[in-house]
Amino acid sequence: MSHTLPYADLEKLHAFACDLARQAGQRLREDQLRRQSSATHKNTREKMNSVDLVTEVDEGIERLIRTAVKERYPNHAFIGEESYSAGEEKRFLLKDGPTWIVDPIDGTVNMVHMFPMTAISIGFCLNSIPTVGVVFAPFLGGEGTLYSAIHHRQGGAWLSEYGPSGPLTPLPLISPPPPLPANAPKGCLFFGEWGKDRRDSPTSNLTKKSANFINMATEIGGRGGKGGMVHGIRSLGSSTMDMVYVASGQGDIMFEAGCWEWDVCAGIAILLQTGGIVVDSNPPEGLGETDPIPLANLGGRRYLAIRGVLDGCRGPVTARAAREASQGSVEEDGEVRV
Repeated sequence: MSHTLPYADLEKLHAFACDLARQAGQRLREDQLRRQSSATHKNTREKMNSVDLVTEVDEGIERLIRTAVKERYPNHAFIGEESYSAGEEKRFLLKDGPTWIVDPIDGTVNMVHMFPMTAISIGFCLNSIPTVGVVFAPFLGGEGTLYSAIHHRQGGAWLSEYGPSGPLTPLPLISPPPPLPANAPKGCLFFGEWGKDRRDSPTSNLTKKSANFINMATEIGGRGGKGGMVHGIRSLGSSTMDMVYVASGQGDIMFEAGCWEWDVCAGIAILLQTGGIVVDSNPPEGLGETDPIPLANLGGRRYLAIRGVLDGCRGPVTARAAREASQGSVEEDGEVRV
């Protein structure tokens, strides 16, 4: 069953999500001030290992967002990282109905170390497609930077910076930059994360990602022909921030395997609205030469994101052309092929 909402409703939902993200960001800023004044960093716990952290503020911010959503939209489903991890919401696997997907703090390790790449990510899906995305980075800019979008033919994507006197005028995200280099990924800026799986094993996600990064960085012709010679590799410690930087044209390609839908949902909505694409890094079997490449399954945990590009004077290129221009895919063993 396909679900629709009038655009006016999406506008209201977007405004509501932006306000929620700002509230959550203010709470996070206040918590960080308390942490800075404390001699010890209390109330930080490990989930899977020493780099998979959760703090009380993670859980508190998710409660704030979830309570507000349930009061305003009681019939909408809600998937949040912390409550899902605690086992409360595994029944809420993503379906086609209206669904909120929230990461209360993406970049908890960054926050613990007071590195500013930390974001509150609020996404909204219809028919399993990210439709509204709001990402608030409370430690960037004067009092935070807000990225947001409504993925719709009437919609848009916006960047708002906040200062001591309140919000500045929202500005559209920059127009898609020129096409990727003809021999991309050479000359591109590539984003990727090490991830939380740090097992020292030939088959671990960490080992596969390390091989990906080396492939991308090595000179063309190196690594048995897999070398990509990218201009640079960036690992911000936040898949959400990786995605919005690609969406705003400040990066070219992002590859992530192993993260969850709450890490990327809001960012995908913003990227799609700015002309970018997100595909599964393993092309579907049986895909014809002229078939459109489908959007990555939001719950598939493999995402290859490519920024918007221009074809001629105006307009994004086709999804297939952008995908082929990037030359990036991932083999079944998880290794990037360039």
